[in-house]
Amino acid sequence: MGELLTERSGRVAAARRLTRRSGRDAAGAFLAEGRQAVSEALATAPEDVREVFATEAAAAAHRDLLAGTTVPVRLVTEKAAATLSETVTPQGLVAVCALRDVPADDLVAAPPRLAVGLAGLADPGNAGTVLRTADACGAGAVVFGAGSADPYGGKAVRSSAGSLFHVDVVRGAPLRPLVAGVQQRGVTVLAADGGGETALDELGAVLAGPVLWLFGNEARGVPPELAAAADARVRIPMRGRAESLNLAAAAAICLYATQLAPG
Repeated sequence: MGELLTERSGRVAAARRLTRRSGRDAAGAFLAEGRQAVSEALATAPEDVREVFATEAAAAAHRDLLAGTTVPVRLVTEKAAATLSETVTPQGLVAVCALRDVPADDLVAAPPRLAVGLAGLADPGNAGTVLRTADACGAGAVVFGAGSADPYGGKAVRSSAGSLFHVDVVRGAPLRPLVAGVQQRGVTVLAADGGGETALDELGAVLAGPVLWLFGNEARGVPPELAAAADARVRIPMRGRAESLNLAAAAAICLYATQLAPG
């Protein structure tokens, strides 16, 4: 593993720039912190993992994970590891991974049975949670529309719990032409909307797919012009007295219902 690198090391400094979106875009890489994320990266896309930084304590604790990899593992000081972390308690294990962007045209050309489009979703924690839920429900792709949180930011990567490495990620795509493109391929586009004219439990066979679900900004929802382009605006029936559902909960219900649909 070589010498112990400090926060002044050129490699550590280069990796630290990946904590900013501009740095990630310039380098075509992002940071995946912690055992879960690093394990999924090494298991799913080892060719995209450029290097791993580990403190001596983390290298010892995760010897089983690191022993069999051909990816360079570089020992760093605790202080150096802290500069690569966006958490209060750094885990001391960070992988530098290539961005996993898929062109929007690829999704339009070969739509999966289930995909998710995020329109102006602002919170990176919600972004990662929706991505994780989409993965759990068998979605093949998640589209982070223009203006949405960066799925490669530290909080989003942690919230995805490794699911970032399981689904196709389309980033920064204008959603209106993408919606039109997949509709021409026979995909039903559904916009989650608390005031929608169609109830989720009324969709029936429509959910058998292929389906693209649209979820919007936490406060404003799906933009009206985008919702109007969908095949239906869908509300979740609520029997209790709650005023509304938060975005992550609504996405989980819609995607789970779609997963259960016979296909």
